[in-house]
Amino acid sequence: MSASPLVLPPVRLLPAAELARLALTVPLLDRALGLVRWAGEERRVDAMGELLDADLAEAAVALGIDPEEGLGDVAQAWGVAVETGLLALEIEEGAEESTGPGEAAGRAVRGDAYASVAAGEPQEVLDAWLAAAEYALADATAPDLEGLRDVLDDDGDRSVLEYSDHTGYTADSDETDWDPEEEAEFLDTALANLYVLMAMDGGTDQDGAGGAGGAGEEEAGGAVPLPVLAASLVVPDEPGQMEQPSDAVLEEVTEVMMRLDEHFRLLAPTGLLEYLPVDEALIDDDDDDDDDDDAEAQAGAGRSEAGADGLDGLDAEEISRYGLVRLTPLGVHGMRERLIDAGAHAPAVGDLAAGSGADLLAALIDFPDHAARAEAELWLADRKPVDAARELLAAGQGDDAEAPTRRLICQQTLALLGGEAEPALREVLDDRRLGGLARVWLTEHGAAEVPLPDADMVFWLTIDTLAAQLSADEDVELLSDLIRDLVARHDGFFDAAWRVDHPATADVLEAMGRLHPDRKIAKDARKAAFKARSREGAATPN
Repeated sequence: MSASPLVLPPVRLLPAAELARLALTVPLLDRALGLVRWAGEERRVDAMGELLDADLAEAAVALGIDPEEGLGDVAQAWGVAVETGLLALEIEEGAEESTGPGEAAGRAVRGDAYASVAAGEPQEVLDAWLAAAEYALADATAPDLEGLRDVLDDDGDRSVLEYSDHTGYTADSDETDWDPEEEAEFLDTALANLYVLMAMDGGTDQDGAGGAGGAGEEEAGGAVPLPVLAASLVVPDEPGQMEQPSDAVLEEVTEVMMRLDEHFRLLAPTGLLEYLPVDEALIDDDDDDDDDDDAEAQAGAGRSEAGADGLDGLDAEEISRYGLVRLTPLGVHGMRERLIDAGAHAPAVGDLAAGSGADLLAALIDFPDHAARAEAELWLADRKPVDAARELLAAGQGDDAEAPTRRLICQQTLALLGGEAEPALREVLDDRRLGGLARVWLTEHGAAEVPLPDADMVFWLTIDTLAAQLSADEDVELLSDLIRDLVARHDGFFDAAWRVDHPATADVLEAMGRLHPDRKIAKDARKAAFKARSREGAATPN
């Protein structure tokens, strides 16, 4: 594991009690609990710990499942019950050698976890649900046993199958080109990318409704279009910047979409995600027109345009045809736990509420806007406004490279406070670093007798603000417009700007030279940057 763990965007979590309530309604866990209740004090099992055939059909009826079609669901629920500790297996010694398939060889009894989970103890329920989800994820990446018939030769040779005590028959990957470990890694990466995409866009700010339902059009808020998720796997580095994807990339995005579609359909009962599948008509069009590239081109282009940031031209209904997926509130919790176990730093909104103002500003530098505001509101909630303002202003000091960004975040956080904070802002009016933003705050809050800043303070605040925006990688076009407007409103801007005693003056002027569309003004900015560098060099002692 790297010494520097992966840092992920923060997510908003529901309270544990609410998550546990949702977990108990998830079909996968609900069926497992139902099986334990049906099994009673004990139930006979075979040497592999599986239900006997007669009991399997009876269990299906008890769960309201058609025994003719749903025995696979019953077997999965039984596996979940064992995996989560709701059931404990007691297999007789030597039973594997002495008993045949389907013969009684031991018993299943209620496990240690059953009583606490059935009683709804939040942490126990969540642990059981996460174990159930892990079981289902393993199932989702296992080969389809029905499909294995296609790999058997004409003589019925089953040499391509391998037997495992845990999973039963699986495919020999050397014979079938199926690599369970590779498929598991693919699915794990897809779910991690989904977590990040939702966190960056605020899609994890969900309520508890529909925890195990489908991502229908009426509830698609926060859902990620399947082509976008697929493109993040095909072109991991900023897939949205791909202006003209090649035919090979479009084809790969489509293939990845179909793999994800199959996995997500299987994961629907887990409560991990909500999924609106790819429109069957699109798939049928592809299958029906193998000799005609039009259908493939239409489906592939539509799916891949989304991954290439081309969704703007499609309405919501058209986008939904290519699949929509989102993590449920349970899924956000579960993925965060899995990512933390893998060594990632996965913060939750509210983690900083008890921390210092300095910790808050330092962390919010890397937060998306929606998460930064939510975290700031929670931090402010239990503090007196004037005390909070003093702590934030103290944390906004400094001349290091990140100081301008801290001050910008400080200003944004202070904007959430009411007039009770005014005394703290007036205390820093004469401070070189904070006096400008204090005047802005006081003016915006309608305070009386706000002293006008002198020219030096105005230019210092301008350089500081631009340095923060440049550091935050703001939209280039917006920054270019801001710079053009700034220079247009201040005659002789560069003659004054290069003299500003700010650590970022030269860097800001160089950036202005790159971003200003007018060649003459851009040249003036570069000259001013050179003068600022020369002044800095002259001021540096030998």
